[in-house]
Parts: sequence; C-alpha cells; structure tokens
Amino acid sequence: MPILYNDPWCAQYFEHAKCPDNVTIPTEDWHAWSLFPDHRWIYDKLTVALTQGLEAAPHGVYPKSYPIFSKPMMNLRSMGAGSFMIPDKATYIASLQPGHFWSTFLTGKHVSTDAAILDGEMVWCRHTTGVSMGDGMFDYWHIHVEAMPEIEDWCGAWTRKYLAGYTGMVNFETIGGKIIEAHLRFADQWPDLYGEGWVDAMVRLYSEKCWDFDDSERQEHYSVVLWAPHGRSYRHPPAASIAKAKAEPGIVSVQVTFYEDLDPVQHSNPPGGFRLAIVNATNLAAGRRAIEILHNTILNQDSQVERKAVLQLSSL
Repeated sequence: MPILYNDPWCAQYFEHAKCPDNVTIPTEDWHAWSLFPDHRWIYDKLTVALTQGLEAAPHGVYPKSYPIFSKPMMNLRSMGAGSFMIPDKATYIASLQPGHFWSTFLTGKHVSTDAAILDGEMVWCRHTTGVSMGDGMFDYWHIHVEAMPEIEDWCGAWTRKYLAGYTGMVNFETIGGKIIEAHLRFADQWPDLYGEGWVDAMVRLYSEKCWDFDDSERQEHYSVVLWAPHGRSYRHPPAASIAKAKAEPGIVSVQVTFYEDLDPVQHSNPPGGFRLAIVNATNLAAGRRAIEILHNTILNQDSQVERKAVLQLSSL
C-alpha cells in the first residue's frame, strides 16, 4: 500500500485503501519534500509569507513594529515546534536564533484547510478550526460543514499562481485568512471524518488525475486532543482502556500518538505540552468522555509505578 505514513496510529485510516503500486501518496512532510521537488519550496515559511505581502524577514533583520511572530523558516516535523510571539525589541534581541524568521503577528481564526488540487486548481476543500490552549497546543479541532469563502478565495488564487502544474493534496494553515504554513499533503489526524469514500477519492486524485467525491452528506465532527506535561515518559494505556474509549457512543477513532520506547524529547511537540492521544468524534461531549478515559488510565498507570517504586525503596 504506497500511502506513506510514519506513525502506526494512522494505519487504521489507510490499511484498506486500494492504491496502485506505481502511485505514492505522502502523509508526512519529509516524504512530500522528496516526492515533489518542483514544489518543495512551499516548506520555506519565510517565502510563503513574502508571497502574500506580509512583513517578514530572517532573524537579524529588525522589525519596524511589534508584536511579531517567530518560528523556524522550515520545520518538516510540524507541531508548531520552536514558534512563539515576540512582544518587543528587547525580547527580539534576546531571542535571535539562526534559521528562524519573524513575520506579521496575525490575529483571527486559526484554520486548517485540506484542499484537493488538480493542476494548480482547488477542486475541493474542508475547513477545521482549532481551539487554542496557548503555547502551540489545541484543545480540540472542529471539522466544519460550512464553506469559508475568505480562505477559499485567498488560498485558491494563491494556488493558481504558485502551484501551477501540481496535482495532489495541500494542507493550508491560516490565521485571519492568511497562509502561515502550507504542506504538500493532507492532515492525517482526521481523514476518517471527511465522509465515506474520501480516502478512495484522494487516491484517484493522485492515480487518475481527477476529483470525484460526493460531499453532499457533510457532518460536523470533532478531533479532541489529550496533552500532558513535558519532562517525563509515558506508557500507552492498555488495549482494554482504548477499547472502552472507542466504545463510547459517537466515537469514530482513537489514536495514541506517541512512542513508548522513544525519548520524549525526540517527539515533535509544541512548547506547551506533550501530545498523548487524539479522539475523533461526532460530537464534542463524546470526544471529551473518551479522552477522560484515556487520561485517567495513563495517570493511574504512572501513579501505580510510582507507588510500587516507593514500596520497593521502603523495603530495602
């Protein structure tokens, strides 16, 4: 199955997809970088900002005004790693880093838009808004039914101008209708929420260069995230707990989004926290119930390990 995914928790979305052997579809930015050399420049966030007329420059060039937003020029691991707001000149001077840039501090809705592109033309899109918790974390994402004309017009015109000749999926992240990041892939967090047959339609986009998907039955959905503090290791919840979370009415899928055997610092995470799990659901209340099950299980596991260690020490 030549749909490339790096994380095992994404297998559930693609394991039954029928993808021709001669077609390769990326779900990660480092795969897309290799597969689409003519358009890989899109991962240069400074260039993306400048193509839209935003104020932006590498660290070392002084802004005319503050606040500004700072991030790495390129980050193929995503998750907002290394990004932060700079309120004033003193903070800017103290924050100078090689490979980073600053840009206009945008305000407004933070929207993730998956778009199907056919020879540079946007032929389908779906919008998702994130509810921020600060420090790069999102409490949950709301997959919307409605169109968002401001984003569609802006990203559609930008795509026609800068992605001519490209066919495939693109994920846009926008704030206030302006693109802050663009990726030559779709968001692999919620492809199961776009409707029956969407993955097959996406495969045909790459394999047959066409877009054929009945999107008339759109429904509101939610993707709820479980966060934990940095600075410690975590263990996966047992299979029974995952099954219990999945069995909650309204749950579509559950992802446990970290590797037990990998040092936590080697995971790509935002400054504010470590992502443990994602629950996709038909309503927010259902998602929160399932997240609570996973949260309690993981915390209880850690508490039991700590109590056992204390007992072992006290018996010495």
